[in-house]
Amino acid sequence: MSDSTVTGPEGHEQVAVPGTVTGGDRPGPLDRLRRPRRPRLWFEILLIAVSYWTYSLIRNAVPEQRGKALRNADWIWRAEHSLGVAVEQSVNHAVNSVSWLIVGMNYYYATLHFAVTLGVLVWLYRWHPGRYAATRMVLFATTGVALVGYYLFPLAPPRLMHGGHFVDTVTVHHTWGSMASGDLKHMSNQYAAMPSMHIGWSLWCGLTVFALASVPWARVLGLLYPAATLLVIVATANHFWLDAVGGVLCLAFGCAVARVWYGRLPHALPRLVPARPPAPAQALSS
Repeated sequence: MSDSTVTGPEGHEQVAVPGTVTGGDRPGPLDRLRRPRRPRLWFEILLIAVSYWTYSLIRNAVPEQRGKALRNADWIWRAEHSLGVAVEQSVNHAVNSVSWLIVGMNYYYATLHFAVTLGVLVWLYRWHPGRYAATRMVLFATTGVALVGYYLFPLAPPRLMHGGHFVDTVTVHHTWGSMASGDLKHMSNQYAAMPSMHIGWSLWCGLTVFALASVPWARVLGLLYPAATLLVIVATANHFWLDAVGGVLCLAFGCAVARVWYGRLPHALPRLVPARPPAPAQALSS
């Protein structure tokens, strides 16, 4: 059975999602929440602003537990050595030797994390309104479960380890590149490295663009963005490889939440398109 098409508000067509009510039936509250529709701009701006403020407040309010965070970092480092993937120090030192590259990575770490995520949300709102709410739910659920990780597993980044011999690239190169370095270190929880939301958010951005973009070069950039972010978080000694695994698991949780709520993954939801005018023959017969 194919999805049925109905005309929604603001002159847009809507394709019915399994489990929702269309036609003359009166939809229930849950059906209305699940139905693809164009979000209200003012509400989305307010929601994103309040949500990010709440996320930052909770993340930074989590007890830093410095001793436990350092012990956890030692445990992660030993675990990576046993797995044969403890190459963060080599990457950190190699990239740090190329000044222009590491300075660029510092600014990448500080800015793109927010700018690209916001840009993808705007793109979704404009070009994929029927998928916006579900894709936004993935992002919010991913971020929410990350807060649990920060509380249960405080973790020092490699650059703060005792005897780790990592280079804090922001301090060495005098760049603004980390909320946990220099004059900004008192504004952020320095021991919230697991999971890495730089990876969780960048992978959300990359997979969203790859799944929904219509031009090949944009889809390629979507895949390259989380890969580049992975290199940046390791080269700047802000995260271990396993922090990235934590970010991926958080994103998987976010996808599962959206799948349960909407009955399918966001990219499989219908796109709202402008309603087509009736054909001349159809108009004459009506």
